[in-house]
Amino acid sequence: MFRAIGRIFKTPDLRQKIAFTLVMVGLFRMGSFIPAPFVDYRNVQQCLAGTSGTAGLYELVNLFSGGALLQLSIFALGIMPYITAAIITQLLRVVIPHFESLHKEGQAGQGKLTQYTRYMTIGLALLQSTTLITVARSGALFGANSGVPACNQLLSNDAWYAIMLMVITMTAGTGLIMWFGEMITERGVGNGMSLLIFVSIAATFPSSLWAIAQAEGFEIFIIVLAVGLVILGLVVFVEQSQRRVPVQYAKRMVGRRTFGGSNTYIPIKVNMAGVIPVIFASSLLYLPALLAQFNQPGLGSEVPEWVVWIQNNFTSGDNPLYMAVYFLLIVGFTYFYVAIIFNPEEVADNMKRYGGFIPGIRAGRPTAEYLDYVLTRITLPGSLYLGFVALIPLIALATVNANQNFPFGGASILIIVGVGLDTIKQIDSQLQQRHYEGLLK
Repeated sequence: MFRAIGRIFKTPDLRQKIAFTLVMVGLFRMGSFIPAPFVDYRNVQQCLAGTSGTAGLYELVNLFSGGALLQLSIFALGIMPYITAAIITQLLRVVIPHFESLHKEGQAGQGKLTQYTRYMTIGLALLQSTTLITVARSGALFGANSGVPACNQLLSNDAWYAIMLMVITMTAGTGLIMWFGEMITERGVGNGMSLLIFVSIAATFPSSLWAIAQAEGFEIFIIVLAVGLVILGLVVFVEQSQRRVPVQYAKRMVGRRTFGGSNTYIPIKVNMAGVIPVIFASSLLYLPALLAQFNQPGLGSEVPEWVVWIQNNFTSGDNPLYMAVYFLLIVGFTYFYVAIIFNPEEVADNMKRYGGFIPGIRAGRPTAEYLDYVLTRITLPGSLYLGFVALIPLIALATVNANQNFPFGGASILIIVGVGLDTIKQIDSQLQQRHYEGLLK
């Protein structure tokens, strides 16, 4: 193992790629602590020290930004606008035929879709930065009842030109992060966007674990760490699990050459949807609390019953009803997203076009029905697994007084494991190209 790691740094081009990636990651993390213009840095730090953080959708954005959101830094929005834009572009393929045709055109079409994603990222960054500054200006960024006076004075100047400059700065920061990710993908190691998310989430691990140690003691900290390692191992096992559908290709003559006659398989992962259903469910569950927040009555007025019910059941992650709805939404969104990214009819048509077939299954429609049968049944354990992993931070919130950014569960552990495995595989493949022996055996 150590000998294989040594070969990484002895290979000049691989060493340069890793060094370039580390430089980009360092610049990304440095920008997460540089405050935006007209942000009162001292009040922000007092508010961070006096509260437990934000809640709802902003907590998810803060997790993906590595804590930069609550710092109101130039990289406050993090990579979240790009993630949202990429998801929207993928979903639009189902609605807009032009997007689907671009997807099938190959590299040229993919480049056009990437361009659309960039434009949409800038538009979403403008919208999200305006919303963030408005929430920070109203004093509700850390919760309406934070109890810290500094939380109501996060901005040193709230004039229109100051707000416009902050919006432009945060939007430009998102554009710079997007450029960092693309440069890492092109000149570094791994997928740049995924690596930046990985670094953002990994940066919150020490503070989350230290908060548990301070609140519950060293013994509980050791138990949480041991349970976390077990969860990590189980997540790695499930993420690597797949159902391999065997495929055979018949021999065919093209001129004087023979093609086909090979055996392969279609890998259908247990968790094909990744972390997207968790993001969808978290965003949707934030809407009732947001609706109740905008329907708060004035002083002396009675609070409507439906607002009280939402505040009692959908604003705290340790509520049983919240957990149940969250779990069911994840299961439903898993089936929805898998149906979008894997089309059995398209796969069956491609197999038939190139002379492929599943042993015992006729080509064409019977193959599509068989793939749909396998996909439906393997998605069930995958959706239950996603729901269980997503509930771990909420259970930790109710038992060991952890915040909802608990590192060993939810979106954080899924992204850490997924990106980590993908990066290791890419390094391993590059080592095999140069030394005929990889990082893993």
